[in-house]
Amino acid sequence: MSIEQSNSGVEPQQDQLGGQETIPAAVAVELAQIRKEIAELRAQVLEDRAALIVFNGDLDRSLVAFVIATGAAAAGLKTTIFFTFWGLSIIKKKNRASVSKRDLMQKMFAMMTPSSSKALGVSQMNYFGIGATMLRAMMKKQQVSSLEELIALARELGVQMIACTMSMDIMGIDKDELFDGIELGGVAAFVEEASRARVFLLI
Repeated sequence: MSIEQSNSGVEPQQDQLGGQETIPAAVAVELAQIRKEIAELRAQVLEDRAALIVFNGDLDRSLVAFVIATGAAAAGLKTTIFFTFWGLSIIKKKNRASVSKRDLMQKMFAMMTPSSSKALGVSQMNYFGIGATMLRAMMKKQQVSSLEELIALARELGVQMIACTMSMDIMGIDKDELFDGIELGGVAAFVEEASRARVFLLI
């Protein structure tokens, strides 16, 4: 019996790499594991993103949120703002149509919460809106951009704005009450963005 005949029935298991070369099965398994670990590491690497949660609906804190957001976007970071609960008042249209499907509590909430960014109070010394009026007057005197101008700038810079659907449902806020172009999403949508962000803030 020739050597070729004696070895004809025993062939080492091999995998193809790139359709051309062959490698042993054990090495192929190890390479697959390495590729998987590399992919997991890449998923953990932070990207040039900024993510902000705007929970508060005060004028001064809203100004801080949009100053940071526009600054981050201007610096080249992909910026996302997630508006929830009282923060939703910031992105309401000024002359929005009333929503008839609200229940009694939701109608009461609508009456007690600011109707738009123009109606926001300040966090300290508001005094039935006098504080907010004074702050806006001082900003104008110092030629500082108003909240509405910062919102417009953020939209121009491509800042992504997401309204929390859970908060909207609770408070009886309809999509038509919000600015055009506002995205609707839940926590999962925001977490997907925030998990890769270098900058993360709760305001």
